[in-house]
Amino acid sequence: MKSGLSFLIAALRCEIDALEQLARTSALVGTIGRLVHALQRERGISNVLLASRGQRFASQRSEQIAECLRVEEAVRASFDRLEADAGRIGNGARLFSRIAWVLPGLEALPELRRRVGALELSPAEATAAFVKLIAGLLAVVFEAADGATDPEISRQLVAMFNFMQGKEFAGQERACGGAAFASGHNDSARQQQWLHLIESQERCFQVFAEFSGTDLAELWRASQSPAQLAEQERLRRIACAAPSGMALDTDLSQTWFDCCSRRIDAMQSVEERLAADLRRICEQKTSQARAELQAHDALLAKLAREAGTPAIFFDEQPAADAPGHPQTMGSATPYGRQLERSILEMVQEQSHRLQAMSDELDTVRAALNERKLVERAKGLLMAHRRLSEEEAHKMLRQTAMSQNRRLVDVAESVLSMAEYLPREPASRAPHT
Repeated sequence: MKSGLSFLIAALRCEIDALEQLARTSALVGTIGRLVHALQRERGISNVLLASRGQRFASQRSEQIAECLRVEEAVRASFDRLEADAGRIGNGARLFSRIAWVLPGLEALPELRRRVGALELSPAEATAAFVKLIAGLLAVVFEAADGATDPEISRQLVAMFNFMQGKEFAGQERACGGAAFASGHNDSARQQQWLHLIESQERCFQVFAEFSGTDLAELWRASQSPAQLAEQERLRRIACAAPSGMALDTDLSQTWFDCCSRRIDAMQSVEERLAADLRRICEQKTSQARAELQAHDALLAKLAREAGTPAIFFDEQPAADAPGHPQTMGSATPYGRQLERSILEMVQEQSHRLQAMSDELDTVRAALNERKLVERAKGLLMAHRRLSEEEAHKMLRQTAMSQNRRLVDVAESVLSMAEYLPREPASRAPHT
């Protein structure tokens, strides 16, 4: 019959397997972050190229495409390594479904680039294509965060996901402003989109600050140059406060792009620190679990060597004159009830630790669940009210403000009415 110690060892091995898988998933998240950063820059360059009708950023685009291809190769290699361990991933079905959705987008990149180079797309069309691909890559990061089983690692992943999402909104703002300045004009629709992107960034960075440590939050604050922020705000006001249709100085497209790029590059430095900290936490926790496993294994081996002792597996102590009694065994260790109590304490300690981890994990996952609810509510409004993503989010936000409620509470109310809403005919369903 197996002892309690044997099952403690089995539990530790499961924990180590989970931590090692988290380490592999975390490495994938870091690699995806680098590809997203490269694609964000290519998107901004492409927008300026298209808006200027090929007059600006042609050489920069060629260099950036080469960088994107290099990082894309690393991401594909990470996908392949993860697939080799498919059976060991707790949320593998969802994670691999996200990856399967991303791969066709990567396959479509050469044609997208050809059409951009041939000036066959508008800036809005090119932006939409890049946004869709990057959203898919960020969804992989989201699933990685949602599948984490260690609360400290989960907090780090939640912080990283929200920071990456905020950085993506900053990248969209760079592309939006680049197109406006390069074309020489702005309009009310683009101004509203611009303001939405600014607000979305701030929301994501607030969640990041909530889940990141003090050091990371301070690094983020320190990375933002006051002079650079002032310059970006000045350019925002030029484009967003001006009357719709008013001419913009096209020479400001380079100024705007460089200003935004400095800020986004600083974000990438913070993101790289997040990824490095994530790897460090995984390594530390795995090392600690392995040390504990080694100690338990040594104890179990010692028990096995004393297998002839009646008291070895928690039996009553033998009589003083019995062959197995400690007094008759020379240097043998007196196990019996003392060992039983020791193992019981280890079991209780493990149980309390796992319960504390579960409680903290529930708290961390609440932030991810809130995002799921808001996204589902937006999707419902987009389908039944024929709204854009931006319009759906604005409706939820305005309702929350007017009713003095949390955004997630409004989202839950919308979803609770889903079964009462008429189903949208397939022929009229909007494309999302």
